[in-house]
Amino acid sequence: HLLLFLLFVGPFNCFASYSRATELFYSLNEGLPPGVLIGRLARDLRLPTAGGQRPASLQPPLSFTLASHGLGGQYVQLDNRSGELHTSAVEIDREALCVESSGAAIFGGSAAVFSSSPSPESCLLLLDVLVLPQEYFRLVKVKIAIRDVNDNAPRFPVPHIRLLVPENAPVNTRLAIEHPALDPDMGTNGVQTYRLRDNYGVFTLDVEENENGERTPYLIVMGTLDRETQDEYVTVIIAEDGGTPPLVGSATLTIGISDINDNCPQFNDSQLNVTLYGNSSLGTHVATVHAVDMDLGSNAQITYSYSQKVPQPSRDLFHLNESTGAIILSTKVDGDTPRLHRLIILGNGPGCIPAVITVLVTIIKVMMRPPEVVPRFIANEVEGVVYLKELEPINTPIAFFTIKDPDEKYKVSCYLDGDGPFRLSPYKPYNNEYLLETTKPLDFETQQLYEISVVAWNSEGFHVKKVIKVRVLDDNDNSPVFSEQLIELSIEENNVPNAFLTKLHATDADSGERGQVSYFLGPDAPSYFALDKTTGVLTVSTQLDREEKEKYRYTVKAVDSGFPPRESIATVTITVLDKNDNSPRFINKDFSFFVPENFPGFGEIGVISVTDADAGQNGWVALSVLNGSDIFVIDTGKGVLRAKVSLDREQQSSYILWIEAVDGGDPALSSTAKITILLLDINDNPPLVLFPQSNMSYLLVLPSTLPGSPITEVYAVDKDTGMNAVIAYSIIGRRGPRPESFRIDPKTGNITLEESLMQNDYGLYRLLVKVSDHGYPEPLHSTVMVNLFVNDTVSNESYIESLLRKEPDISVEEKQPQISIEPTHKKMESASCMPTLVALSIISLGSIALVTGMGIYICLRKGKKHHQADENLEVQIPLNGRINLHMLEKKPMEISNI
Repeated sequence: HLLLFLLFVGPFNCFASYSRATELFYSLNEGLPPGVLIGRLARDLRLPTAGGQRPASLQPPLSFTLASHGLGGQYVQLDNRSGELHTSAVEIDREALCVESSGAAIFGGSAAVFSSSPSPESCLLLLDVLVLPQEYFRLVKVKIAIRDVNDNAPRFPVPHIRLLVPENAPVNTRLAIEHPALDPDMGTNGVQTYRLRDNYGVFTLDVEENENGERTPYLIVMGTLDRETQDEYVTVIIAEDGGTPPLVGSATLTIGISDINDNCPQFNDSQLNVTLYGNSSLGTHVATVHAVDMDLGSNAQITYSYSQKVPQPSRDLFHLNESTGAIILSTKVDGDTPRLHRLIILGNGPGCIPAVITVLVTIIKVMMRPPEVVPRFIANEVEGVVYLKELEPINTPIAFFTIKDPDEKYKVSCYLDGDGPFRLSPYKPYNNEYLLETTKPLDFETQQLYEISVVAWNSEGFHVKKVIKVRVLDDNDNSPVFSEQLIELSIEENNVPNAFLTKLHATDADSGERGQVSYFLGPDAPSYFALDKTTGVLTVSTQLDREEKEKYRYTVKAVDSGFPPRESIATVTITVLDKNDNSPRFINKDFSFFVPENFPGFGEIGVISVTDADAGQNGWVALSVLNGSDIFVIDTGKGVLRAKVSLDREQQSSYILWIEAVDGGDPALSSTAKITILLLDINDNPPLVLFPQSNMSYLLVLPSTLPGSPITEVYAVDKDTGMNAVIAYSIIGRRGPRPESFRIDPKTGNITLEESLMQNDYGLYRLLVKVSDHGYPEPLHSTVMVNLFVNDTVSNESYIESLLRKEPDISVEEKQPQISIEPTHKKMESASCMPTLVALSIISLGSIALVTGMGIYICLRKGKKHHQADENLEVQIPLNGRINLHMLEKKPMEISNI
């Protein structure tokens, strides 16, 4: 097949080789995002497209299909129509896709392989694509080379690398580092160089590459090493790849310097002078020699021996310990023993010339034997050390000492030398017997070891000293001690669970297990507090709420491990600090206030009670009016609601306000409440007469009008409510030929004819009608003039009008209207025919009952909006309604208006 390669520069470009046969080759970088164009199969295969020579209607549509959907298919998207190949949502990772060692990995019909084309490091993704229809059918082998990008940093397989170098290693010694860094990237993106962060002036690194391309770092010694000067070097080895920018990885490199036997034993002195009394007992320590070798281990082992120059008598008299270098008297000194001995001692090391020291021993001749001190221990004694428990009682016996002169010629005395609570006294009745005992209790925490001596001397001045060591054994005599008896802590509320509070610390002066302290909570501690037994860390397992509980106080114990155990107690106090986690709360969600209208401005309408469970600034609450602030104001501190102006129920019968409460926290929290203000009516409006509209209007009444017929009506309204709006009508002044011919219904205001009209009843009638409400404490009223002209016709209107303009001479009659008390909007169904006295009684009784009922209603049923009126005497008081004049019922009547 003929292959043509097209190369596109850049990470998103690709190149293709194509032929008329069945193979295409592309390449792209790993890690590209979805939708990057890989290649156009139709163009690269030179297949005809819709713009070719054949008409589009005659060209069958091309179809491209992946022959298999294995590993390769998940990394690409193939457009079935155009043949464009793009990257899919699955990112291509060259290091995960290709396995260098195996050459190819087959996954469900697709493969990821390394190929020799275009480079030995290429990783190929193989796809099989079917091209249809039949006339263009072919199986296309698509090879996609995945180019490596530097997306992996070098990484050492172990975080800590240790390398041993002999201290005698010559300069330029090369030591391979067995754990080189690994980098999954290929070529120059792989590991290229190594370096040391600190080479101490004696090391450097070199890199060797084998024929497989693997790079191994070597440590090179650049200077002289001496283990005795510095036995270890710690640095950081850094591996760097060749990417742009380069990536690095590091590990700790410890270079240990191994010891060689390059040092020999040495004595600090060349000669040691020693004096020995001739009467010294066998086993007396004469001297100890000590040599030093700076090497380690077996290279530093030293043995001691006499030189061949030391005569045998001296060897027999003085024994040399070859391991410790101690010299002791091994035979008795007599009169024939030489007075001067030169002991030449060798310090021998492996492979070394022995070190030499000379010990000159001078023996002083003694003519008499020194006193003898013979101990007999009562207390526990091991190798000259007496063991006593602390708190042993006073006068605890330690040992008997027998003091005597071996020649029995001289008087011998003794005394105790050294500090401590001890006493040596004669033990009577025996001579030369002395008892060593304590004078006060011992305290391990004060002093653990005493060294005392029993000294004996004779009258000739010879002294003998017997050294005794007394070691005090610890007892559990100390309780743990807290650093603070009162531990005061604080923590903010709403803490995270298992929050750290403090770490308790108690000390115990006793030793060993007796001084090991464990910590426990007291029985009064709440269950959600925890105290670590070993570390003393105090935690709280749950969230604390200051509003639920602000102070905690309980005890903690520190217990040692002695037998029996001792303990101490401390008190823990915890103050829970406030956080702004509570919004202000109104005592009610809705507040209702009843206020009489015309209430004076800035008078107290009511008190809005609000609380906040938080403390301090977080619990400080400010109140404000959200709506209606031009009319109402609230006292922030006391919550008193006031109106800036006097309120008129007839203008507005109720107000709904929203009050906001904001606390002083940061951030602040808030809440709102609804306030309903209902205005109670006051009788401040007199009835308003709507008909007749003028005192100058008149009505023609025909003489033929039958008695009982309605003539006209007086219609009035009152803006007040309740009893203040109940209207009564009465005629308080009359003028005319027979003025008693007309009457007015006190309830409806209807004026009717009472008696038949006669010939002499013709003329103008003027009725002064009083319209009065039933307000408390003082009813209000209005008056209107009703003019009736009794005649068959109106022949001279100007005459009538002149009569109306004249001031009527009417005497006013003050009478109470005879009505039953009902709201004005209810229709009167029948005229009252009760006598006047009975009507007045009913009115009085009804007024009293209504006032009483209204008071009870306001006090006991406050907040309710509806109340059904009783059929007889109970009156509904609408607090938030307006009178609709158009909705009032009027009784229809036939009248003639002029």
